Amino acid sequence: MLEVCPSIAVEEKPILDVQHLGIGGKDDPARLIFNTQTGPAIVASLIDLGDRYRLLVNCIDTVKTPHSLPKLPVANALWKAQPDLPTASEAWILAGGAHHTVFSHALNLNDMRQFAEMHDIEITVIDNDTRLPAFKDALRWNEVYYGFRR
Repeated sequence: MLEVCPSIAVEEKPILDVQHLGIGGKDDPARLIFNTQTGPAIVASLIDLGDRYRLLVNCIDTVKTPHSLPKLPVANALWKAQPDLPTASEAWILAGGAHHTVFSHALNLNDMRQFAEMHDIEITVIDNDTRLPAFKDALRWNEVYYGFRR
């Protein structure tokens, strides 16, 4: 399942395409196909930790797809994770990041911080300043802080 809003599209009018899926025994799905705009963006995941929520945000830089992807019948975005893919991936896993995410060019880190503050939830950020030892410390400190607040 892929839910994508065409407001992130570069093209004025995305292509609506129906291709054979081959799994699930359902009708072939109609999908919007388009490329996304380039530039700064965020990827976010809301994680249920049982006693609290954690909003995990990775600041990213969306880049142009180097070539067409005719075998990928979906909307697509290619990005460079900040600070780099190995660090961002490890931090994402350490923080419990999900594979279901929100991608946005319209919202930024300040918007996410404000959302977390309004709803009194933890926010964990992966950006160009992320260093894994400090990131791990922040996760530990957050565990203690939110534990005292229960």
